[in-house]
Amino acid sequence: MQSDIDFESKEPPIKSELYTLSNVLKFLLPSLLGAILFILPLPIEDGMTIPAAVIAGFIVELLGTSLVPMIVLITVITAVMSLYVSLGKPTWAKHSPFVVALFKTSPAWLAVRLFGATFAILSFFEVGPEAIYNADVGHFILFDLLPTLFAVFIFAGLVLPLLLNYGLLEFIGTLLTKIMRPLFNLPGRSAIDSMASWLGDGSVGILLTSRQYEDKHYTEREAVVIGTTFSAVSITFSLVVIAQVGLEHMFGWFYLCVCIAGFVCALIVPRLFPLRNRADKFIDGSSRQADDEHIPEFKYLMRWAKFNALSQAQKAPGAVSLAKEGVRNAVDMVFGVLPVVMGVGTAALLVAYNTPIFDYLGLPFIPLLELLQIPEAEAASRTFVVGFADMFIPSILAGSIESELTRFVIAAVSVTQLIYMSEVGALMMGSKIPVKLWELFVIFLLRTLVSLPIIAGLAHLIF
Repeated sequence: MQSDIDFESKEPPIKSELYTLSNVLKFLLPSLLGAILFILPLPIEDGMTIPAAVIAGFIVELLGTSLVPMIVLITVITAVMSLYVSLGKPTWAKHSPFVVALFKTSPAWLAVRLFGATFAILSFFEVGPEAIYNADVGHFILFDLLPTLFAVFIFAGLVLPLLLNYGLLEFIGTLLTKIMRPLFNLPGRSAIDSMASWLGDGSVGILLTSRQYEDKHYTEREAVVIGTTFSAVSITFSLVVIAQVGLEHMFGWFYLCVCIAGFVCALIVPRLFPLRNRADKFIDGSSRQADDEHIPEFKYLMRWAKFNALSQAQKAPGAVSLAKEGVRNAVDMVFGVLPVVMGVGTAALLVAYNTPIFDYLGLPFIPLLELLQIPEAEAASRTFVVGFADMFIPSILAGSIESELTRFVIAAVSVTQLIYMSEVGALMMGSKIPVKLWELFVIFLLRTLVSLPIIAGLAHLIF
């Protein structure tokens, strides 16, 4: 907002330079293109998606067999450059803030990048311990997950400025602030993150949230809450999960339960520790000003939405600056995040498939499941915590359970848990969003404890 705005007035100020045809088109054309690419529902054979996800698929097909070697090379370059810049501290790097931001890192994150490069090499050449490169662990991350993420990062990074810089978020944010603030204590613009995730992919939501945090539109608390609450998996992936447990004919009931439980989690979990304790500070340490989110009277809502959108469009960058920002976004995500997903995701799956840790962590769920009258409680208990490693593992383990009600509950809870380290968790940790591993695990458990009774109750009504 500009400082000369009178926030006590009911109507937005009249500024003739905002309402010119060129400025209106500057708002409409890029914003509509961004909305079409990231939000518009697109029916496909297995359900719905967004055009950005379809184009990412085309990129994967176009690069073909060269894509995985390219990803391995990226993880190695990132590890080597991080080691060189962080420890060697070359003089030339100091003159490039982008290089420093990309490769200078803490010892812990340097170790993660080194592990990511190591796991990528071992999985690609299938050498070393078989537990690392087998089909369910390293091979899955490198050959199945990372190519899709690479394509999403390249495409989304290049065109995301269309969504961010030309007024669409200001327009939607103003209209939805009266809903998002009272219900979730979040900016109205965060609804865009949820829509992009819901219709497309959670990774798009994380990318969008991270950029909004870096650009000082979200505070630390808001960014962590949005990333752990609204980066939902797509409808298409939800269909894959319910099909895995043999209940695809119940998809309508299943997704209704997921939406209800997800809504309740969004109301409750951000108000609990550790999310409620996160600082309401921007990335530079400043606080949100009282006039950052002017909430107008309802009858003036559309006028304020247009005013805010056109104000942003007026100061939006030109084509060259847009292209530079897009390239920086793509490079930052590809080099900064892919090695983290390879390292953290592989490590999480190694633990899940080769140790009894998640089985032990699931034991406390047995009494709760018995209280909720869920059949085969002992077999089901081990599926709830293992979802922290990967969202698809619970539905795989549920295949051996006879009770349809139990399989239904397991599948629905696994989708509402949201946080899994093979993708979303690792993406958040690799992004600029300030979140720690233990916080993600606590939030994961809270989402499980809140959603489980809701889904169990609804399942008893359905079955």
